[in-house]
Amino acid sequence: MPTIVKFAIIYFTLALLFYSIGVWAERLIRTLKPWHLVFFWLGLVADTLGTIYVKAQVGETLIFNFHTIMGVLGLFLMGVHTIWATYIVINGDPKQLTTFHRFSLFVWLVWLVPYFTGLFSGMTR
Repeated sequence: MPTIVKFAIIYFTLALLFYSIGVWAERLIRTLKPWHLVFFWLGLVADTLGTIYVKAQVGETLIFNFHTIMGVLGLFLMGVHTIWATYIVINGDPKQLTTFHRFSLFVWLVWLVPYFTGLFSGMTR
């Protein structure tokens, strides 16, 4: 396995760890807290780095299949989610702070699709 792929796997797994901690801690507490943002941002950075490594491995040839489309969608939603969460924490709207976890879980579930399709497709090679 190429080293660049190993780095991508490490970063995607870190993204899963960080993002899952942020999403599930927020869901269990049912209130968005500033420390959740740390895990959302760490997850976003790790996922972005993993994506950069995959792109470097693939080169200019980008194959648009289910995994790629879901990966781009997952990264996009993760970015929107993290920026929106930051905005909500800065503004401190009590209603938004206590209902945001619904959107978090949706984004997390969408993000899991490319994580696991990548995992399973890598296992079959």
